[in-house]
Amino acid sequence: QVQLVESGGGLVQPGGSLRLSCAASGSIFSIAVMGWFRQAPGKQRELVATITRGGTTNYADSVKGRFTISRDNAKNTVNLQMISLEPEDTAVYYCNADVRDSSRWRLYWGQGTQVTVSS
Repeated sequence: QVQLVESGGGLVQPGGSLRLSCAASGSIFSIAVMGWFRQAPGKQRELVATITRGGTTNYADSVKGRFTISRDNAKNTVNLQMISLEPEDTAVYYCNADVRDSSRWRLYWGQGTQVTVSS
């Protein structure tokens, strides 16, 4: 079994910054792509950013230049540094990871962390 646990969410004023972290633990043989998604009230979950094991990144157009995704392969962690936050960034943020355990690949999700951007 594999668990993903996010941390770092909270309330921040417009223009502020937050850093989200996600740690994977359990029966992990390898992790391929890790990513962050978000879901605002009344909207579908959407991609924020992804990063491969080799460090190749992909960002949603709405966050390019403001968010930076990074990972530590040795620690099985992925981070999301967010700057110049806007009210439209308010959402529950979820991390996910494509994990190989002893027998197969499977996509896991964290429980989510709330980010609220408001004055």
